[in-house]
Amino acid sequence: MKITTFDRTDAAAGVLFILFGLFFGIQSLGLETGTAFRMGPGYFPLVLSGVLTGFGVLVLLNALKSEGGEGMGTFAWRGIAFILPAPVFFGLTVRGLGFVPAIFLTTLIAGMASFRMRLHWALVLAVAVTVFSTLVFSYALGLPFRRIGPWLTF
Repeated sequence: MKITTFDRTDAAAGVLFILFGLFFGIQSLGLETGTAFRMGPGYFPLVLSGVLTGFGVLVLLNALKSEGGEGMGTFAWRGIAFILPAPVFFGLTVRGLGFVPAIFLTTLIAGMASFRMRLHWALVLAVAVTVFSTLVFSYALGLPFRRIGPWLTF
């Protein structure tokens, strides 16, 4: 198989998937894995790291077969500015604000990462995700967390 050109963006993504998969796979080896029927704390991370590594190999092989892509393009600063802080915000505020306001604000923050997202649609998305998450995690699964936190007691 002769490779004349290859897609550098897919190759970079494949290498990153492989590196992350190997890193987390090595980290999970320090935990007890157990078996498929009696899973230990390291079983699921090890399986996921294997899937991620395999996915990276497939993406890398696909990059070697392709005729070249469009290039890397511009760097998505807006996405980084909104997507990365959103889960950090959730983690820092979920105990104080409670689950419902924290998930609403987190979804609102993450929704603003796109240039196409308008405020009214971001609000609709935040309400939908909040209602769905509250129904699933609080009512259906019965997870023990406060829906409204101590910071918002009136």
